[in-house]
Amino acid sequence: ADLSPDSSGALVGRFTVKEGERVWVSINYFPEVKGERVKPPRAEADDELEKTLSYWKEWWHACRYEGCYAEQVRRSALALKLLTYEPTGALVAAPTTSLPEEVGGVRNWDYRYTWLRDSSLILYALMLLGYHDEAADFFEWLDGLGVPRGNRLQTMYTLDGRPFPAECRLEHLEGYRGSRPVRTGNAAHDQTQLDIYGEVLDAVHLYHERTRRDIPDAWWDDIQFMAARTVEGWREPDNGIWEVRGGRRHFLYSKLLCWVALDRAVRLAGRTRARRRVSEWKRERRRVRELILTEGYNEEVGAFTQCIGGKALDASALIIPQTGFLPPTDPRVKSTVERVRERLTAHGLVYRYLNEDGLPGDEGTFALCSFWLVDNLAMQGRVEEARELFEKLVGYASDLGLLSEEIDPVNDELLGNYPQGFSHLALIRSATNISRAEATGAKEHAQTSAEHAEDVEQTGQFKKVTEK
Repeated sequence: ADLSPDSSGALVGRFTVKEGERVWVSINYFPEVKGERVKPPRAEADDELEKTLSYWKEWWHACRYEGCYAEQVRRSALALKLLTYEPTGALVAAPTTSLPEEVGGVRNWDYRYTWLRDSSLILYALMLLGYHDEAADFFEWLDGLGVPRGNRLQTMYTLDGRPFPAECRLEHLEGYRGSRPVRTGNAAHDQTQLDIYGEVLDAVHLYHERTRRDIPDAWWDDIQFMAARTVEGWREPDNGIWEVRGGRRHFLYSKLLCWVALDRAVRLAGRTRARRRVSEWKRERRRVRELILTEGYNEEVGAFTQCIGGKALDASALIIPQTGFLPPTDPRVKSTVERVRERLTAHGLVYRYLNEDGLPGDEGTFALCSFWLVDNLAMQGRVEEARELFEKLVGYASDLGLLSEEIDPVNDELLGNYPQGFSHLALIRSATNISRAEATGAKEHAQTSAEHAEDVEQTGQFKKVTEK
Protein backbone atom coordinates (compact mmCIF):
# COMPACT_ATOMS: atom_id res chain seq x y z
CA ALA A 1 0.00 0.00 0.00
CA ASP A 2 1.17 3.52 -0.73
CA LEU A 3 1.66 5.70 2.33
CA SER A 4 0.45 9.28 2.53
CA PRO A 5 0.21 11.74 5.45
CA ASP A 6 -3.17 12.31 7.07
CA SER A 7 -4.34 15.52 8.73
CA SER A 8 -2.21 14.85 11.82
CA GLY A 9 0.93 14.20 9.83
CA ALA A 10 0.91 10.44 10.40
CA LEU A 11 1.68 8.20 7.43
CA VAL A 12 -1.32 6.06 6.55
CA GLY A 13 -1.71 3.22 4.07
CA ARG A 14 -4.88 1.26 3.38
CA PHE A 15 -5.40 -2.13 1.77
CA THR A 16 -7.89 -4.99 1.95
CA VAL A 17 -7.13 -8.49 3.21
CA LYS A 18 -9.54 -11.22 2.15
CA GLU A 19 -10.55 -14.14 4.35
CA GLY A 20 -7.82 -16.78 4.42
CA GLU A 21 -5.33 -14.49 2.71
CA ARG A 22 -1.86 -13.75 4.12
CA VAL A 23 -0.33 -10.33 3.55
CA TRP A 24 3.13 -9.24 4.63
CA VAL A 25 3.67 -5.71 5.92
CA SER A 26 7.28 -4.56 5.64
CA ILE A 27 8.36 -1.23 7.12
CA ASN A 28 11.72 0.09 5.92
CA TYR A 29 13.53 3.38 6.24
CA PHE A 30 16.61 4.06 4.14
CA PRO A 31 17.50 7.78 4.02
CA GLU A 32 19.94 7.23 1.18
CA VAL A 33 17.27 5.81 -1.16
CA LYS A 34 14.26 8.01 -0.44
CA GLY A 35 11.49 7.43 -2.89
CA GLU A 36 12.63 3.94 -3.81
CA ARG A 37 10.23 1.20 -2.77
CA VAL A 38 11.96 -1.64 -0.95
CA LYS A 39 10.01 -4.83 -0.43
CA PRO A 40 11.40 -8.23 0.57
CA PRO A 41 10.29 -11.20 -1.52
CA ARG A 42 7.37 -13.09 -0.04
CA ALA A 43 9.46 -16.26 0.03
CA GLU A 44 12.04 -14.50 2.20
CA ALA A 45 9.36 -13.32 4.62
CA ASP A 46 7.82 -16.79 4.79
CA ASP A 47 11.25 -18.27 5.49
CA GLU A 48 11.92 -15.82 8.32
CA LEU A 49 8.54 -16.60 9.88
CA GLU A 50 9.23 -20.32 9.70
CA LYS A 51 12.62 -19.87 11.35
CA THR A 52 11.05 -17.84 14.13
CA LEU A 53 8.29 -20.37 14.73
CA SER A 54 10.75 -23.27 14.74
CA TYR A 55 13.02 -21.54 17.24
CA TRP A 56 10.26 -20.83 19.72
CA LYS A 57 8.62 -24.23 19.35
CA GLU A 58 11.93 -25.95 20.03
CA TRP A 59 12.59 -23.70 23.01
CA TRP A 60 9.06 -24.26 24.37
CA HIS A 61 9.27 -28.05 24.14
CA ALA A 62 12.64 -28.13 25.90
CA CYS A 63 10.92 -27.12 29.15
CA ARG A 64 11.36 -30.04 31.54
CA TYR A 65 8.43 -29.36 33.86
CA GLU A 66 5.36 -31.50 33.16
CA GLY A 67 3.36 -31.00 36.35
CA CYS A 68 -0.21 -29.87 36.73
CA TYR A 69 0.76 -26.21 36.30
CA ALA A 70 2.65 -26.79 33.05
CA GLU A 71 0.74 -24.14 31.11
CA GLN A 72 1.44 -21.39 33.67
CA VAL A 73 5.06 -22.46 34.06
CA ARG A 74 5.71 -22.51 30.32
CA ARG A 75 4.07 -19.13 29.82
CA SER A 76 6.23 -17.73 32.61
CA ALA A 77 9.35 -19.28 31.09
CA LEU A 78 8.53 -17.64 27.76
CA ALA A 79 8.06 -14.30 29.49
CA LEU A 80 11.47 -14.63 31.14
CA LYS A 81 13.13 -15.64 27.88
CA LEU A 82 11.62 -12.61 26.18
CA LEU A 83 13.20 -10.38 28.82
CA THR A 84 16.60 -11.44 27.45
CA TYR A 85 18.59 -9.03 25.29
CA GLU A 86 19.98 -11.46 22.73
CA PRO A 87 23.11 -9.53 21.63
CA THR A 88 24.61 -9.47 25.15
CA GLY A 89 22.72 -12.01 27.27
CA ALA A 90 21.62 -9.31 29.71
CA LEU A 91 18.15 -9.65 31.22
CA VAL A 92 15.73 -6.79 31.73
CA ALA A 93 13.71 -6.67 34.97
CA ALA A 94 10.59 -5.57 33.06
CA PRO A 95 10.10 -4.01 29.62
CA THR A 96 8.18 -0.96 30.88
CA THR A 97 8.69 2.22 32.86
CA SER A 98 6.51 4.09 35.33
CA LEU A 99 3.48 1.83 35.48
CA PRO A 100 2.37 2.81 38.98
CA GLU A 101 2.49 0.81 42.19
CA GLU A 102 -0.46 2.97 43.27
CA VAL A 103 -2.80 4.51 40.70
CA GLY A 104 -2.29 8.25 40.94
CA GLY A 105 0.77 7.78 43.14
CA VAL A 106 4.45 8.65 42.74
CA ARG A 107 6.03 5.19 43.09
CA ASN A 108 6.63 4.88 39.37
CA TRP A 109 10.01 3.48 38.36
CA ASP A 110 11.95 2.62 35.22
CA TYR A 111 12.66 -1.14 35.11
CA ARG A 112 14.14 -1.35 31.61
CA TYR A 113 17.59 -2.34 32.86
CA THR A 114 19.38 -5.45 34.00
CA TRP A 115 19.55 -5.86 37.77
CA LEU A 116 22.14 -8.40 38.93
CA ARG A 117 19.67 -9.60 41.56
CA ASP A 118 16.68 -10.02 39.28
CA SER A 119 18.76 -11.58 36.53
CA SER A 120 20.34 -14.15 38.85
CA LEU A 121 16.94 -15.18 40.21
CA ILE A 122 15.53 -15.41 36.69
CA LEU A 123 18.42 -17.68 35.72
CA TYR A 124 17.63 -19.94 38.66
CA ALA A 125 14.06 -20.39 37.41
CA LEU A 126 15.20 -21.08 33.85
CA MET A 127 17.88 -23.55 34.94
CA LEU A 128 15.32 -25.32 37.10
CA LEU A 129 13.38 -26.00 33.89
CA GLY A 130 16.45 -27.20 32.00
CA TYR A 131 17.58 -23.99 30.27
CA HIS A 132 21.30 -23.40 30.86
CA ASP A 133 22.49 -21.50 27.79
CA GLU A 134 20.86 -18.31 29.03
CA ALA A 135 22.88 -18.56 32.24
CA ALA A 136 26.15 -19.08 30.37
CA ASP A 137 25.44 -16.05 28.17
CA PHE A 138 24.64 -13.88 31.18
CA PHE A 139 27.77 -14.91 33.07
CA GLU A 140 29.88 -14.14 29.99
CA TRP A 141 28.23 -10.71 29.81
CA LEU A 142 28.89 -10.18 33.51
CA ASP A 143 32.54 -11.15 33.14
CA GLY A 144 32.80 -8.71 30.25
CA LEU A 145 32.06 -5.85 32.64
CA GLY A 146 35.65 -6.19 33.81
CA VAL A 147 34.84 -5.87 37.50
CA PRO A 148 37.85 -7.83 38.86
CA ARG A 149 40.05 -5.67 36.63
CA GLY A 150 39.14 -2.47 38.41
CA ASN A 151 35.60 -1.56 37.36
CA ARG A 152 33.03 -1.00 40.09
CA LEU A 153 30.21 -3.53 40.32
CA GLN A 154 26.87 -1.74 40.08
CA THR A 155 23.47 -3.03 41.14
CA MET A 156 22.15 -2.64 37.58
CA TYR A 157 23.31 -1.92 34.04
CA THR A 158 22.00 -0.85 30.67
CA LEU A 159 21.41 -3.76 28.32
CA ASP A 160 23.93 -2.66 25.72
CA GLY A 161 26.71 -1.42 27.97
CA ARG A 162 26.16 2.31 27.54
CA PRO A 163 26.73 4.55 30.59
CA PHE A 164 23.79 4.45 32.97
CA PRO A 165 21.47 7.44 32.47
CA ALA A 166 20.58 9.79 35.29
CA GLU A 167 17.07 9.38 36.69
CA CYS A 168 14.87 12.02 35.04
CA ARG A 169 11.23 13.04 35.26
CA LEU A 170 9.36 13.52 32.00
CA GLU A 171 7.09 16.30 33.22
CA HIS A 172 5.31 16.67 29.88
CA LEU A 173 3.79 13.19 30.22
CA GLU A 174 0.64 12.57 32.24
CA GLY A 175 1.50 8.99 33.15
CA TYR A 176 -0.72 5.93 33.29
CA ARG A 177 -4.12 7.03 34.62
CA GLY A 178 -2.61 10.26 35.87
CA SER A 179 0.20 8.60 37.80
CA ARG A 180 3.07 11.06 37.76
CA PRO A 181 5.97 11.40 37.46
CA VAL A 182 6.98 9.31 34.47
CA ARG A 183 10.65 8.44 34.94
CA THR A 184 13.55 7.36 32.78
CA GLY A 185 16.73 6.09 34.37
CA ASN A 186 16.88 4.73 37.90
CA ALA A 187 18.80 6.34 40.76
CA ALA A 188 19.07 2.98 42.52
CA HIS A 189 21.88 2.02 40.13
CA ASP A 190 24.32 3.84 42.40
CA GLN A 191 23.04 2.38 45.67
CA THR A 192 24.91 -0.05 47.90
CA GLN A 193 23.08 -3.39 47.77
CA LEU A 194 25.17 -6.07 49.42
CA ASP A 195 22.84 -8.92 48.50
CA ILE A 196 23.81 -8.91 44.82
CA TYR A 197 26.94 -11.00 45.44
CA GLY A 198 24.89 -13.77 47.03
CA GLU A 199 22.35 -13.94 44.23
CA VAL A 200 25.01 -14.05 41.52
CA LEU A 201 27.18 -16.67 43.25
CA ASP A 202 24.13 -18.80 44.03
CA ALA A 203 23.27 -18.80 40.32
CA VAL A 204 26.86 -19.66 39.35
CA HIS A 205 26.87 -22.51 41.88
CA LEU A 206 23.60 -23.85 40.51
CA TYR A 207 24.95 -23.63 36.95
CA HIS A 208 28.07 -25.55 37.94
CA GLU A 209 26.11 -28.25 39.76
CA ARG A 210 23.51 -28.65 37.01
CA THR A 211 25.86 -28.71 34.03
CA ARG A 212 29.03 -30.12 35.63
CA ARG A 213 30.97 -27.80 33.36
CA ASP A 214 34.29 -26.46 34.58
CA ILE A 215 34.28 -22.90 35.87
CA PRO A 216 36.33 -20.78 33.42
CA ASP A 217 39.31 -18.96 34.91
CA ALA A 218 37.72 -15.61 34.08
CA TRP A 219 34.58 -16.54 36.03
CA TRP A 220 36.75 -17.69 38.91
CA ASP A 221 38.26 -14.20 39.05
CA ASP A 222 34.72 -12.83 39.32
CA ILE A 223 33.86 -15.30 42.09
CA GLN A 224 36.91 -14.33 44.14
CA PHE A 225 36.19 -10.65 43.62
CA MET A 226 32.60 -10.95 44.85
CA ALA A 227 33.60 -13.08 47.83
CA ALA A 228 36.28 -10.53 48.75
CA ARG A 229 33.80 -7.67 48.53
CA THR A 230 31.44 -9.62 50.78
CA VAL A 231 34.17 -10.15 53.37
CA GLU A 232 34.95 -6.43 53.29
CA GLY A 233 31.39 -5.14 53.34
CA TRP A 234 28.98 -7.47 55.12
CA ARG A 235 29.17 -5.49 58.38
CA GLU A 236 28.09 -2.28 56.63
CA PRO A 237 24.52 -1.00 56.16
CA ASP A 238 23.02 -0.86 52.67
CA ASN A 239 19.85 0.02 50.76
CA GLY A 240 18.61 -3.57 50.65
CA ILE A 241 16.61 -5.65 48.21
CA TRP A 242 13.79 -3.08 48.15
CA GLU A 243 16.18 -0.23 47.29
CA VAL A 244 14.86 2.06 50.02
CA ARG A 245 15.51 5.76 49.55
CA GLY A 246 15.27 6.63 53.23
CA GLY A 247 18.86 5.82 54.18
CA ARG A 248 20.96 2.71 54.59
CA ARG A 249 20.19 0.12 57.25
CA HIS A 250 21.41 -3.25 58.42
CA PHE A 251 18.84 -5.26 56.48
CA LEU A 252 18.53 -8.91 57.44
CA TYR A 253 18.02 -9.97 53.81
CA SER A 254 21.34 -8.39 52.84
CA LYS A 255 23.17 -10.15 55.68
CA LEU A 256 21.54 -13.43 54.69
CA LEU A 257 22.68 -13.08 51.08
CA CYS A 258 26.19 -12.19 52.27
CA TRP A 259 26.14 -15.55 54.03
CA VAL A 260 24.97 -17.14 50.76
CA ALA A 261 27.78 -15.45 48.82
CA LEU A 262 30.44 -16.84 51.15
CA ASP A 263 28.81 -20.26 51.34
CA ARG A 264 28.63 -20.63 47.56
CA ALA A 265 32.16 -19.32 47.11
CA VAL A 266 33.38 -22.02 49.51
CA ARG A 267 31.43 -24.69 47.64
CA LEU A 268 32.68 -23.52 44.25
CA ALA A 269 36.28 -23.40 45.40
CA GLY A 270 36.30 -27.06 46.40
CA ARG A 271 39.74 -28.40 47.21
CA THR A 272 41.73 -27.07 44.31
CA ARG A 273 41.43 -23.31 44.29
CA ALA A 274 42.21 -20.47 46.70
CA ARG A 275 42.66 -22.64 49.78
CA ARG A 276 43.96 -19.71 51.82
CA ARG A 277 40.97 -17.60 50.91
CA VAL A 278 38.53 -20.43 51.58
CA SER A 279 39.51 -20.48 55.25
CA GLU A 280 38.78 -16.74 55.42
CA TRP A 281 35.44 -17.19 53.66
CA LYS A 282 34.46 -19.95 56.09
CA ARG A 283 35.36 -17.80 59.07
CA GLU A 284 33.32 -14.84 57.85
CA ARG A 285 30.44 -17.11 56.85
CA ARG A 286 30.28 -18.36 60.44
CA ARG A 287 30.28 -14.80 61.79
CA VAL A 288 27.45 -13.69 59.51
CA ARG A 289 25.41 -16.71 60.56
CA GLU A 290 25.95 -15.97 64.24
CA LEU A 291 24.80 -12.37 63.75
CA ILE A 292 21.61 -13.40 61.95
CA LEU A 293 20.69 -16.03 64.52
CA THR A 294 21.43 -13.87 67.57
CA GLU A 295 20.24 -10.43 66.39
CA GLY A 296 18.11 -11.10 63.33
CA TYR A 297 15.43 -13.08 65.15
CA ASN A 298 13.28 -11.14 67.64
CA GLU A 299 11.80 -13.37 70.33
CA GLU A 300 9.24 -10.74 71.30
CA VAL A 301 7.98 -10.39 67.74
CA GLY A 302 8.36 -14.10 67.06
CA ALA A 303 10.01 -13.56 63.69
CA PHE A 304 13.11 -12.76 61.74
CA THR A 305 12.80 -9.01 61.29
CA GLN A 306 13.48 -6.50 58.55
CA CYS A 307 16.67 -5.21 60.15
CA ILE A 308 19.23 -6.59 62.54
CA GLY A 309 18.05 -5.77 66.06
CA GLY A 310 14.74 -4.40 64.78
CA LYS A 311 11.06 -5.17 65.31
CA ALA A 312 9.47 -4.39 61.93
CA LEU A 313 8.42 -7.31 59.75
CA ASP A 314 9.56 -7.75 56.16
CA ALA A 315 8.39 -10.45 53.75
CA SER A 316 11.96 -10.90 52.49
CA ALA A 317 12.55 -13.06 55.59
CA LEU A 318 10.43 -15.70 53.85
CA ILE A 319 13.42 -16.48 51.62
CA ILE A 320 15.46 -17.96 54.50
CA PRO A 321 14.61 -21.65 53.92
CA GLN A 322 15.28 -21.32 50.18
CA THR A 323 18.92 -20.38 50.75
CA GLY A 324 20.02 -23.37 52.80
CA PHE A 325 20.43 -21.23 55.91
CA LEU A 326 17.71 -22.99 57.95
CA PRO A 327 15.21 -25.73 57.14
CA PRO A 328 11.59 -24.69 56.48
CA THR A 329 10.42 -26.64 59.52
CA ASP A 330 12.72 -24.77 61.92
CA PRO A 331 10.48 -23.26 64.65
CA ARG A 332 11.84 -19.76 63.98
CA VAL A 333 11.06 -20.03 60.28
CA LYS A 334 7.56 -21.36 60.94
CA SER A 335 6.90 -18.58 63.45
CA THR A 336 8.11 -15.98 60.94
CA VAL A 337 5.70 -17.33 58.35
CA GLU A 338 2.79 -17.02 60.76
CA ARG A 339 3.72 -13.45 61.78
CA VAL A 340 3.90 -12.45 58.11
CA ARG A 341 0.49 -14.00 57.46
CA GLU A 342 -0.97 -12.20 60.47
CA ARG A 343 0.50 -8.75 59.89
CA LEU A 344 1.60 -8.33 56.27
CA THR A 345 -1.29 -9.79 54.28
CA ALA A 346 -4.55 -8.56 52.80
CA HIS A 347 -6.98 -11.10 51.35
CA GLY A 348 -4.17 -13.65 51.58
CA LEU A 349 -1.71 -11.60 49.50
CA VAL A 350 1.56 -10.37 50.98
CA TYR A 351 2.89 -6.83 51.32
CA ARG A 352 6.67 -6.36 51.32
CA TYR A 353 6.50 -4.37 54.57
CA LEU A 354 4.24 -1.76 56.16
CA ASN A 355 6.70 0.50 57.97
CA GLU A 356 8.04 3.85 56.71
CA ASP A 357 10.45 3.67 53.76
CA GLY A 358 11.13 7.31 52.93
CA LEU A 359 8.58 7.63 50.12
CA PRO A 360 5.04 9.05 50.12
CA GLY A 361 1.98 7.01 49.20
CA ASP A 362 1.10 3.34 49.33
CA GLU A 363 1.63 0.30 47.14
CA GLY A 364 -0.06 -2.99 46.36
CA THR A 365 0.73 -6.45 47.61
CA PHE A 366 3.85 -7.95 46.06
CA ALA A 367 3.45 -10.97 43.79
CA LEU A 368 7.01 -12.17 44.52
CA CYS A 369 6.41 -12.11 48.28
CA SER A 370 3.08 -13.86 47.91
CA PHE A 371 4.76 -16.67 45.97
CA TRP A 372 7.41 -16.85 48.71
CA LEU A 373 4.58 -17.59 51.12
CA VAL A 374 3.42 -20.37 48.78
CA ASP A 375 6.95 -21.79 48.88
CA ASN A 376 7.06 -21.84 52.66
CA LEU A 377 3.66 -23.48 52.97
CA ALA A 378 4.66 -26.14 50.45
CA MET A 379 8.03 -26.81 52.08
CA GLN A 380 6.29 -27.21 55.45
CA GLY A 381 4.05 -29.86 53.90
CA ARG A 382 0.94 -27.65 53.91
CA VAL A 383 0.17 -28.52 50.32
CA GLU A 384 -3.51 -27.62 50.19
CA GLU A 385 -2.86 -24.15 51.61
CA ALA A 386 -0.01 -23.69 49.15
CA ARG A 387 -2.18 -24.79 46.23
CA GLU A 388 -5.02 -22.50 47.22
CA LEU A 389 -2.79 -19.42 47.38
CA PHE A 390 -0.88 -20.37 44.21
CA GLU A 391 -4.07 -20.77 42.19
CA LYS A 392 -5.38 -17.49 43.55
CA LEU A 393 -2.20 -15.74 42.42
CA VAL A 394 -2.14 -17.17 38.90
CA GLY A 395 -5.79 -16.19 38.63
CA TYR A 396 -4.71 -12.55 38.57
CA ALA A 397 -2.71 -13.06 35.36
CA SER A 398 -3.83 -11.28 32.22
CA ASP A 399 -5.39 -13.09 29.28
CA LEU A 400 -1.83 -13.59 28.02
CA GLY A 401 -0.83 -15.30 31.25
CA LEU A 402 1.31 -12.36 32.38
CA LEU A 403 1.73 -10.82 35.83
CA SER A 404 2.86 -7.40 36.95
CA GLU A 405 4.95 -6.60 40.00
CA GLU A 406 2.06 -5.98 42.39
CA ILE A 407 -1.63 -6.69 42.92
CA ASP A 408 -4.27 -4.44 44.47
CA PRO A 409 -5.93 -6.80 46.97
CA VAL A 410 -9.12 -4.73 47.11
CA ASN A 411 -10.06 -4.26 43.44
CA ASP A 412 -7.86 -7.06 42.02
CA GLU A 413 -5.98 -4.75 39.64
CA LEU A 414 -2.46 -5.48 38.47
CA LEU A 415 -0.07 -2.73 39.56
CA GLY A 416 3.49 -1.81 38.67
CA ASN A 417 5.64 -2.62 35.67
CA TYR A 418 4.45 -5.44 33.42
CA PRO A 419 5.32 -8.16 32.74
CA GLN A 420 7.57 -8.47 35.77
CA GLY A 421 10.44 -10.94 35.86
CA PHE A 422 10.28 -11.25 39.65
CA SER A 423 6.67 -12.44 39.50
CA HIS A 424 7.21 -15.05 36.80
CA LEU A 425 10.39 -16.55 38.23
CA ALA A 426 8.58 -16.87 41.56
CA LEU A 427 5.62 -18.59 39.90
CA ILE A 428 7.97 -21.20 38.43
CA ARG A 429 9.67 -21.89 41.73
CA SER A 430 6.36 -22.15 43.60
CA ALA A 431 4.95 -24.62 41.07
CA THR A 432 7.99 -26.86 41.51
CA ASN A 433 7.84 -26.54 45.29
CA ILE A 434 4.24 -27.73 45.26
CA SER A 435 5.23 -30.68 43.06
CA ARG A 436 8.04 -31.59 45.43
CA ALA A 437 5.79 -31.31 48.49
CA GLU A 438 3.13 -33.52 46.91
CA ALA A 439 5.76 -36.17 46.25
CA THR A 440 7.75 -36.11 49.48
CA GLY A 441 5.95 -33.99 52.08
CA ALA A 442 7.61 -31.44 54.34
CA LYS A 443 11.27 -30.62 53.82
CA GLU A 444 13.03 -31.37 57.10
CA HIS A 445 16.54 -30.18 56.26
CA ALA A 446 18.18 -27.06 54.82
CA GLN A 447 18.96 -27.08 51.09
CA THR A 448 20.88 -24.82 48.75
CA SER A 449 19.27 -23.84 45.47
CA ALA A 450 21.28 -26.53 43.69
CA GLU A 451 20.17 -29.19 46.18
CA HIS A 452 16.58 -28.00 45.84
CA ALA A 453 16.79 -28.31 42.05
CA GLU A 454 18.12 -31.84 42.38
CA ASP A 455 15.33 -32.66 44.82
CA VAL A 456 12.43 -31.43 42.67
CA GLU A 457 13.84 -33.33 39.71
CA GLN A 458 12.96 -36.56 41.50
CA THR A 459 9.23 -35.78 41.75
CA GLY A 460 8.35 -37.51 38.48
CA GLN A 461 7.05 -34.25 37.00
CA PHE A 462 10.22 -33.42 35.07
CA LYS A 463 11.19 -34.99 31.77
CA LYS A 464 14.68 -35.88 30.65
CA VAL A 465 15.69 -33.80 27.64
CA THR A 466 18.78 -32.74 25.81
CA GLU A 467 20.28 -29.78 27.64
CA LYS A 468 19.19 -26.38 26.41
